[in-house]
Amino acid sequence: MKTPSSRRDAIKKVATMAMASTVFSSLSERVSAHERAVDAPLKGKVNHSVCAWCYNGIPLETLCQSARDMGIRSIEIISPEQFETIKKYDLTCAMVGAQHRDWGITKGWNRKEHHAGLGAYYRDLIDKTSAAGFTNLICFSGNRNGLDDEQGIINCAEGLKQIIGYAEKKKVTLVMELLNSKVNHADYQCDRTAWGVELCKAVGSDNFKLLYDIYHMQIMEGDVIRTLQDNQKYIAHYHTGGVPGRNEIDETQELYYPAIIKAVVETGFKGFVAQEFVPKRADKLASLRQGVQICDV
Repeated sequence: MKTPSSRRDAIKKVATMAMASTVFSSLSERVSAHERAVDAPLKGKVNHSVCAWCYNGIPLETLCQSARDMGIRSIEIISPEQFETIKKYDLTCAMVGAQHRDWGITKGWNRKEHHAGLGAYYRDLIDKTSAAGFTNLICFSGNRNGLDDEQGIINCAEGLKQIIGYAEKKKVTLVMELLNSKVNHADYQCDRTAWGVELCKAVGSDNFKLLYDIYHMQIMEGDVIRTLQDNQKYIAHYHTGGVPGRNEIDETQELYYPAIIKAVVETGFKGFVAQEFVPKRADKLASLRQGVQICDV
C-alpha cells in the first residue's frame, strides 16, 4: 500500500507528464500551422514589395528570383541603373530610390538653398521613373539644423511646388518618407505624421504624399493603427520593421503586424507594403518569406 507522500508524488508525476504532453502538442500544432502558412499561396489583398538595401549581401538577380517565388511583386529603393534587372523577372519598383552624393535624408527640401540642385536632380529622376513605367519616387525633408517646423513646411512646399507640376505631367508621385529622429536619423524634420500631413496640404497635389514607415512612426509617436486610418488619403506607401532593432517582424518584437496590415487593407489602400527590416538570422530569405506571410492578411 502506498503512503500518502508516495501517492502525492505519483499524482504530481502524472500531472507533470500530462502538462508536458499538452505543451508539446500545442508547440507541434504551432509549428505545423507555421509550415502550412509558409507554403500557402498569398491571399491577394496586399501588394508585397521588398527593399533591396536590406539584402545587400545577396545578388540582386537572386533576390529578384526569390521574390518572385514568394509572390512579391516589387523590388524597391533601387536606382535607374537597376531597373532592367528587376524587369527581367517581371517585377515592378514600387518606390524608386534617390541616392545622390549631395542630396538625401540629411539634405532635403526644407532649405531654400537646396531647391535649385534638388530640382534638377529630381526632374531627371522623374523622367527616368516615368520612362520605366514606375510611379512612386522617394524624397526627404532634410535635417532641421535649427530650422523651426513651421518654416520647414513653408520651405519644403515652396521647393516641391517648383517641380510637382512636372511630376503630375509625367504621372509620378513624389513620396516623402517619415523617419524617426530619436534613434536612427537625429534631427530629421519629417519625423511625425502630423508634420507630413500639413506639408501635403501645403503642396496641394495628389502627386505628393507620404511614405508611412511603421517602424519609424512606432518609435516617434505610436498609435499606429488610428494614425494610418485617420490619414490614409495622404499615404502612398508603407514600410515594415521590427521594434526595437529594425529586425524580423515576428513575435520577437513589440508590434503585431497582422492587425496593422489588416487595418491598412480595410482603409481601401491599393498601394504596396514593403518589407524593410534587416534580417538578423542566417537565412535572410527565410526571414523575408516569414515577413511576407505575416503581412498577407
